[in-house]
Amino acid sequence: MSAAGVLSWDQADLAQRLGRAVPYRSAGQLTRMSGLEVCARGVQGAIGDLFWVHRRRLEGSDPLPAEVIAVHEGEVRLLPLGGLDGLSVGDWVEPAGTRLKLEVTPQLAGRVLDALGRPIDGKGALGGPRRRIDIDRAVPNPLHRQRITEPLSLGVRAIDTLLSCGRGQRMGIFAGSGVGKSTLLGMIARGAEADAVVVGLVGERGREVREFLEDDLGPEGAARATVVVATSDEPALLRLRAAMTATRIAEWYADQGLHVLLLMDSLSRFAMAQREVGLAAGEPPTVRGYTPSVFNALPKLLERAGPQPRGTITALYTVLVEGDDLNEPITDHARAILDGHIVLSRRMATAGHYPTIDALQSVSRLTAKVCTPDQLASATKLRRLLAALEESRDLIEIGAYVPGTNALTDEALSRQDKLLGFLQQPRHEVCPVEEAWRRLEEVLR
Repeated sequence: MSAAGVLSWDQADLAQRLGRAVPYRSAGQLTRMSGLEVCARGVQGAIGDLFWVHRRRLEGSDPLPAEVIAVHEGEVRLLPLGGLDGLSVGDWVEPAGTRLKLEVTPQLAGRVLDALGRPIDGKGALGGPRRRIDIDRAVPNPLHRQRITEPLSLGVRAIDTLLSCGRGQRMGIFAGSGVGKSTLLGMIARGAEADAVVVGLVGERGREVREFLEDDLGPEGAARATVVVATSDEPALLRLRAAMTATRIAEWYADQGLHVLLLMDSLSRFAMAQREVGLAAGEPPTVRGYTPSVFNALPKLLERAGPQPRGTITALYTVLVEGDDLNEPITDHARAILDGHIVLSRRMATAGHYPTIDALQSVSRLTAKVCTPDQLASATKLRRLLAALEESRDLIEIGAYVPGTNALTDEALSRQDKLLGFLQQPRHEVCPVEEAWRRLEEVLR
């Protein structure tokens, strides 16, 4: 693979990874190219099938893999898994004879992979016994899932106490740009009590990938995590596949009975990639330009996480809130599917309060199931004090609040520094859950 990474194709390697069983069954020709898609006639295919496109004008070039996204009146519509350079009308198209597959191995921890599961970290091929599995997988039968009964410590005080997460829970991290999503993901990746960690960077800026690995994850987090990367310049289909590849690796770990932590940044870019694919397939744009397939793809992806028949997949997905509007379509749809949401505050970010978790707008739907009655009482008391401060904030800032007006507000003001100190945490600090609850009791005592 060249330094360009995911868009350089090795025909022999890819043919082996795709399990290409049919060297040449039938062939068609490209008849037209429109936007991101290419269309072929003379061959038959189903949605999701893979084809090889032979570029006549680039002699000696490897065939370009492409996936069927639509079939219409004898025409097969394809999205290439790579750039369109060198394609022209009349190029030959043949079926690959299979669907996309992924190679897994026990030695995935500490590796950085592309959207198709190939190493791009310069550490050589994947070691250990390798197994080829389908990237796509059905959502587990809801009656075969385990119940969520055990808490999962994420190493962040504000989450472990106010927004307690259970093993197998799915949470969203909702925030605008530049308020600390990646920093919070790195803290969780380092501090979570999980057997395996999988990170999916979907549509990330190329410049920020290395920064996330070295600064946010750090050596400790990077050593235990399997990272799947598809940058923003890559084709929409590869960005979609990156999310599915990360989810499939997490499922493979869970099938072995492990407790897996899946972190994905971001769900919004996954939706944008699906919108590009839907528009290329001829779907009409609906709410804010999103195609119907977007709202079909989101639950199919999110429902694959959660408690499994054997292990568990605890998943946290970042959602980029456009214009800090928590009711925009993707945010609202994701919030309805997930088991809780963590809202990050731009006001806290500008005030230097990190992590920027707005506890009063955030909620975990499973807190009552994974916390003891005493822990619930402490978390509720902390919420009441924070709510009292928020309700009186304007009066306090202008000096119009009169002590004695509200007993709860007076108590909150007397403990304000301790409350805010408890909720703040340096990004490289990991706080065990027992320590978090002990410190909360000290603040409330």
